[in-house]
Amino acid sequence: MSEHKRYTRRDFLKAACGTAVASFLTAACGSVGQSTSPTAERGQTQAPAVVGKPFNGVTVRMHAISGANYDELYKLIPEWEEETGAKVEFAFRGNGFETDKRLVQDFAAGTVDYDVCWDHSSFFSQYVKAGGLEPLDKYFSEEELSDFIPRILDAGRKDGQLWVMPRHYDISCIHYLTDLVDTPPATWDEFKRMAIDITDPSKGLYGTQFAGKEEALTGRFYEVLVAEGGSLFNDKWEPTFNSAAGVKAATMFAELYEAGAMPPGMTNFLWEDVAKNWANGIIGMYTEWYGWYGFFQDPQNSKVAGKFNLARQPKGDGGIHSGWAGHHGFSITKAAKNKEAAASLIKHLTSVKANELEASLGFTVVRQSVWDNFMIPKAAASGNPLDKKRLELALLQAQEDYRTPPLIAEWVPMSNIVYPILQQIILGDLDPQKGLDTAAEQVRRLMAEGGYYS
Repeated sequence: MSEHKRYTRRDFLKAACGTAVASFLTAACGSVGQSTSPTAERGQTQAPAVVGKPFNGVTVRMHAISGANYDELYKLIPEWEEETGAKVEFAFRGNGFETDKRLVQDFAAGTVDYDVCWDHSSFFSQYVKAGGLEPLDKYFSEEELSDFIPRILDAGRKDGQLWVMPRHYDISCIHYLTDLVDTPPATWDEFKRMAIDITDPSKGLYGTQFAGKEEALTGRFYEVLVAEGGSLFNDKWEPTFNSAAGVKAATMFAELYEAGAMPPGMTNFLWEDVAKNWANGIIGMYTEWYGWYGFFQDPQNSKVAGKFNLARQPKGDGGIHSGWAGHHGFSITKAAKNKEAAASLIKHLTSVKANELEASLGFTVVRQSVWDNFMIPKAAASGNPLDKKRLELALLQAQEDYRTPPLIAEWVPMSNIVYPILQQIILGDLDPQKGLDTAAEQVRRLMAEGGYYS
């Protein structure tokens, strides 16, 4: 997630607007539209072949995410066109939700007329299940893949094959006000106690907060669940989040809310809402994406600029650091007319040069060499020690803590079952165990309908 203009995490998907990363969120969505080839419309013939250009005369059609800084990367396309002799046409450009909707529809209807498509670690499994993607392994050598951070690259693998080449990622860390917190919490138990202790209603100060609906809430529950030693499913895809670890995680949210340590409207919050609360100085500490950093350090927009620090996500009873994460990337469609040219374009858009461009925009990118030779040295020279600490921490988490939701097509439908029940638990309307038991039963039916049980 970027630190220029910001988007909500679903707007990492919703990608298109917002104030400074705008929370990954809410913002005005990017433009949508289809483009057709001007050459085809005018009936003109293509230029004669140029010797030495491997894809001369080839047109690669691209289905792309758009809005704000996502489009900056596409400025590298003319360079690839010049080198290869190929041309790129955008078949579709829209925000993350629009691109996902269009992909789902096209794969189902068999109407794919593009070669390269946007993809995301939380979404690609449904495209694989629909038979819409081409495995990438034969187009990328081990040497070409060796520079990518392994945990991120592996998050694009399913059924033993690679389906997504990553572009940039995000993961969360603890943000805390230094005048309230000396030592950040090492465990979620400490986090809960500390959040309650630093809450001060007389000052309008809340100890913490969470985004409280949709996938945002399910994801936060997921990462605390895993830290506490639990899991969403067992190896047979039976839901197990109603375990003791799940009950403990859900109870923590409920107890924080009951104690007044979270704002009363938190079950209506998404990413932009929690980011604005933090920037307004009314939250003592919370877990947040790295991409908001530039906004938080801007004194014109943020009351906490220069007054906060960052720390690794807490551990739970399982001895595991929380690490819900995801990444954007590119895939080749099964219907691609020239898969070699499609792969070449993806290589160009995930190259060192491309990663350096996106890193300069505030994205946390996926090539180790770009971190070592570009991002961290640049941050070290900034004069603000937190700039460098932030990147070193983000890299550590990418290497050790990075965990996507289950790589299944049912992740979002499952979330749509779980989060309303979590909301009821938080508000005190449902007992945590009974609520999670109900959610598990409904998720099991979802998985049965999906063909996971014989």
